[in-house]
Amino acid sequence: MNDIKRLFDFPYYQLEHKPNDSALVTKYDGKWTPMSTKEYIDKANAVSRALLRLGVQKNDKIALISTTNRTEWNIMDIGILQTGAQNVPIYPTISSDDYEYVLNHSESVYCFVSDEEVLEKLLKIKDKTKLKDVYSFNHIEGCKHYSELFELGKEESNQPEVEARKDAVEPDDLATIIYTSGTTGKPKGVMLSHWNITSNVLDSSSRVPLPPSGETRILSFLPICHIFERVLIYVYQYAGTSIYFAEALDKIGDNAKEINPNLMSVVPRLLEKVFDKIMLKGEELTGIKKALFFWAVGLGERWEPYGKNGSWYEFQLKIANKLIFSKWREALGGKLGTMVSGSAALQPRLARIFGAAQMKVMEGYGLTETSPVVSVGMYDDTHYKIGTVGKPIDNVEVKIADDGEILIKGPNVMMGYYKDDEKTASVMTGDYFHTGDKGVIDEDGFLKITGRKKEMFKTSGGKYIIPTLLENDLKQSLFIEQVMVVGEGEKMPGAIIQPNFDFVRDWIEHKGHSIGTSEKEISSSEIVIKRIQKEVTKYNQNFGKWEQIKKFELTPEAWTIDAGHLTPTMKMKRSVIRAKYNDLYEKIYRS
Repeated sequence: MNDIKRLFDFPYYQLEHKPNDSALVTKYDGKWTPMSTKEYIDKANAVSRALLRLGVQKNDKIALISTTNRTEWNIMDIGILQTGAQNVPIYPTISSDDYEYVLNHSESVYCFVSDEEVLEKLLKIKDKTKLKDVYSFNHIEGCKHYSELFELGKEESNQPEVEARKDAVEPDDLATIIYTSGTTGKPKGVMLSHWNITSNVLDSSSRVPLPPSGETRILSFLPICHIFERVLIYVYQYAGTSIYFAEALDKIGDNAKEINPNLMSVVPRLLEKVFDKIMLKGEELTGIKKALFFWAVGLGERWEPYGKNGSWYEFQLKIANKLIFSKWREALGGKLGTMVSGSAALQPRLARIFGAAQMKVMEGYGLTETSPVVSVGMYDDTHYKIGTVGKPIDNVEVKIADDGEILIKGPNVMMGYYKDDEKTASVMTGDYFHTGDKGVIDEDGFLKITGRKKEMFKTSGGKYIIPTLLENDLKQSLFIEQVMVVGEGEKMPGAIIQPNFDFVRDWIEHKGHSIGTSEKEISSSEIVIKRIQKEVTKYNQNFGKWEQIKKFELTPEAWTIDAGHLTPTMKMKRSVIRAKYNDLYEKIYRS
């Protein structure tokens, strides 16, 4: 079983080489419940036998929609793939209309949902799809429970047929269709083969810093329907770790304290929120404690990897770690040495501070179309540099086109977009995939992302603006939650800003200002506007005069996935935001 070529080979590899009594762990009724590698495989086989008895054919599509990551999702994943069918994961947070589009476009024949909320959305459109039946992971009245498959698949007489189906699955066969959330238009169905993802898992595994001995615990909470977390789950299975599935996004801190994870994946927005909470606690301190706290943070902001700041700095850092940063680590379980960050650019300031606090953040880069990992940092072998996304992984070639666009070639590049040859052809030149991102490779071989090709714009004076560079700097401010730089064809760049309403409320209370605390009152307050102007002025200093934000407006509400401002991976839907706040845009440029 050394020859891993298909996704369902990973649990069998684990069983043979690194069997684990706590391979998958989910919390049920307040108690962490482990599942062994053996039970995981046995249940997946029962699912495969049941699916065959339900008439599932090779290349049938089966949808999975789960609000949280959980053991059941993984059992279904392997159970589906072993039959030669494909797993179609769907973001739980998208609308009923999008459920309908994805289910019909993929021609899914069965759907498995996690809970009542998802089921409710699904039932609104089920009659307009080709679904034969729906099963749920939670026990829901009126819905079949997924454990019925174990009963149906209990009798093993058709296991030889399952084995024959498995043997017939080739590495280049389609494994999954992942519908990208998309910032414009309908979702695109990215077709990934078993080998697209499997090769990516094997080529990424050497970059994952696992402890040398003892049980390794992973906390998994980024959506498994996204290829980033899904590939990491296979990586962790390959390594024989214990994977604990967080209860919910707001329970991550509690869950981390309970299980003491060694590793977890994050997105920059989560780290920003964690950091904001830490800073708010720091502001509440007084006297020597407050002085020490901010001395440690200031020290952290200057951190450089590999002891580059010299022995005196490292001596001070030891003190800061003992007095201050140790408490940060305790809040996340005490054993978290590394976080892997993806999906958006990480502020260098956060990389430094968390690195100084001995919780290093390794940035990676990739797209759904590249299965996803293209490059990722690693502290060993000097494969780490702040402000970059590491070096490309083995067997993946990165080329920078003449216009600065990042092109990718390798076994991880998708099969194409489902039912859309035209769109597939538009992003491929030979074997190279056009990412739409712009970047550079520095003299040491590190990849640095400089922006999105489509998001760059020119002012009326002919100057190029890269919005993401300005936005990433401005989001370092505790006062700013989200920001979108605008100004294509206008005389200067402007910004539409969503204040960090929670932080501003604490700031108002701390300062004793007599300002209302509703989102509308905050965004229209002259005191708040003046304070945010100070932040904008501060970050403007990092840019040339033509790039600086001359005017901004504050939005009277938070930007959310449900309201349509953000994609399920927290990327801004620029056209939606621009349309929603056209009045603010007009104020910037016409008043």
